[in-house]
Amino acid sequence: MDSAKLAPRRSRRSRSGTAPSSPGPAPVGFAQAEAALVEHYPRLVRLAHLVLPSSLGRARRVLAAHALTQRALPRRGELAGARVPGPRAAGPDGGRDRSGGGVSARDAGYACVRVRVLREALRACGEGGSGRPGKARVPFGLPRVWGLRLFPRAGGTEELALDQALSRLSGAGRAAYALLHLEGLDAEAARALLTEAGAADAGAALGEAAGAEVPAGARAAALLASPEFDPCSLQARPTDLVRRRQGVRALGAGAAVLLVCGAAFTGWALTRSQEPASLPSVAERESLDPARLTTVAPDAWETAARRDFSVWPARGELVSDRALLGRALRAWARPGPRTHVSATPGTPLGGPAGPPRLLWAGHTAGADIVLFYDGLRLVRYAEAAGDGFGDPALDLVRADGVDEAGAAVVAVARTDGNVRYLTAPWVKSVAQRDLRAPQRASTPRATERDGTVWPFQQPGRKPAPGGGCTTWNTVQVTGRDGHARLYTDLGDLLPAHLTTGAPAAPGEVDDLASRTAWAPSACSLVAGQGRGVRAVNSWSYARQPLPEGAGTARWACTRMETWRGGGTLTLAEYRAPGHALGSVAAQAGDSPSCGARQPDVLAGAMWKAPSGQWYVLAAGSEGVASITARDGIRGSSPTRLFALPARKGSTAALSATLVTGGTLDGLG
Repeated sequence: MDSAKLAPRRSRRSRSGTAPSSPGPAPVGFAQAEAALVEHYPRLVRLAHLVLPSSLGRARRVLAAHALTQRALPRRGELAGARVPGPRAAGPDGGRDRSGGGVSARDAGYACVRVRVLREALRACGEGGSGRPGKARVPFGLPRVWGLRLFPRAGGTEELALDQALSRLSGAGRAAYALLHLEGLDAEAARALLTEAGAADAGAALGEAAGAEVPAGARAAALLASPEFDPCSLQARPTDLVRRRQGVRALGAGAAVLLVCGAAFTGWALTRSQEPASLPSVAERESLDPARLTTVAPDAWETAARRDFSVWPARGELVSDRALLGRALRAWARPGPRTHVSATPGTPLGGPAGPPRLLWAGHTAGADIVLFYDGLRLVRYAEAAGDGFGDPALDLVRADGVDEAGAAVVAVARTDGNVRYLTAPWVKSVAQRDLRAPQRASTPRATERDGTVWPFQQPGRKPAPGGGCTTWNTVQVTGRDGHARLYTDLGDLLPAHLTTGAPAAPGEVDDLASRTAWAPSACSLVAGQGRGVRAVNSWSYARQPLPEGAGTARWACTRMETWRGGGTLTLAEYRAPGHALGSVAAQAGDSPSCGARQPDVLAGAMWKAPSGQWYVLAAGSEGVASITARDGIRGSSPTRLFALPARKGSTAALSATLVTGGTLDGLG
């Protein structure tokens, strides 16, 4: 399903939106306010959507914008005697809606409803009314769409950059920006409207709006009118279909049980309360006590002999929320039936053996998130914030033996194809880099005060013409010592560290040469998603002149190491001349080849020459002395390169003799 419309149907009492001739105050009645709300509903919802914080998440922000706008309709008699002045000056468009609504800014009904929408939106941001500043509080009773998730259409890089710039403003700052560039008001009229809506400091809000950065060459009004900020033209996607089906079955079973128990209850009575099957031990009670969570000083990492998660300070705006921390600990120890638990392969389940270390607790993407570390595992707990809906989630990943490189960055949240990362205290700067474009400059990302940084597009999410792989986004982390490291998101809490070079001494991917060597293998990283990969090394181990003078091919091996030791994956790639991407010629799981214990590697592939003749090609690393083919094709080469004419579809088993006198089987 491509799109959905949430705007109500147009009322027969809808006005044309023409401006009254008199600029003075105009009386407003209930019918006039209702007509203005229905007539200009898309514009008002867009205004509320711009004021609401992006931390709510795209789907929840859309529903909240509709709820706020619908609540802005006054009750009958509430506007008795009210007179609402119009704005003092029209914008460059003459006060008309730049998004195509054709609305006169001096319409009294619209002005009345608009100020009420602004007031409700500022209250939802914790400003201009009750609510904790900085904590978004959406209204109770959001619109519900059963079985679907709705969110605006994704915009381009300019819209994303503007949304990121607006997310750094306060709610009043975003309201001022919308009034200036979407409504077309001048500064004086916007100041008066903000004050009337309950903004504490309209002047400061206008100053924030003036300082918001707009992408070079872009117009703010055009960007705000784009589908990225339109909560009435939406995309629809299904929710968890399996969980919904299970929920319906559970509801039916529960209803049957209630009927049976109700019938059997007549004449029955409980003589004693039911006691739990087992009581928690003293050690378990201590491990579930939020007051006993361990933390370190903010500067402990500076003098630590080893930098890992044990020297991370506790950060985030919710580190003092005992209720949230208690729920997270209890869900970790004993997940409820509605808690979604996931763990990377090889990660032991079960609660903490003692009080774990608190790393981060904060609010992001419409969820409250807590991050723990118990020396063996990294644990992430997430629940819907405020009165939001959704089941809690618990993610565990094995992280024993972590070093400074492994503890540099954590994927704390994923929303709508983007990732929010949490960085280590020793990280100085973070940037996004496309591994498929080694010569392209990286895109810096600003780190928030709590250590989080966003948005990073998940690798492989950008569609390519013809379905090919044209981009692979990575995270470039630079420490305070000036050393840069590259990481890629493979779906786990801990992104995989990328290195390049010989397995015995791999180096960082921190210059043009190393990025150029990695680029042909970037898209093969998809094979490591969901495997608990800790590090990935790519090594160009051979160059082979092709038969018939067809150029020179390159051979590379890509090895993926996991946190648990086992479950490694080794890929051998053949890179034909003139092709930007490598082709996987062979792969093997839990093979020592191309690793620290056995650096040498041998692999082969079928290749078709320009003349139409097929060849069996093979290449080994520098430790290979000779290559032998047997079974389907028989032949040998006294060097580490092999090329033999063959029939299409032929197969061969490859083996090699090493310079040390040992033997090595071909990969795969």
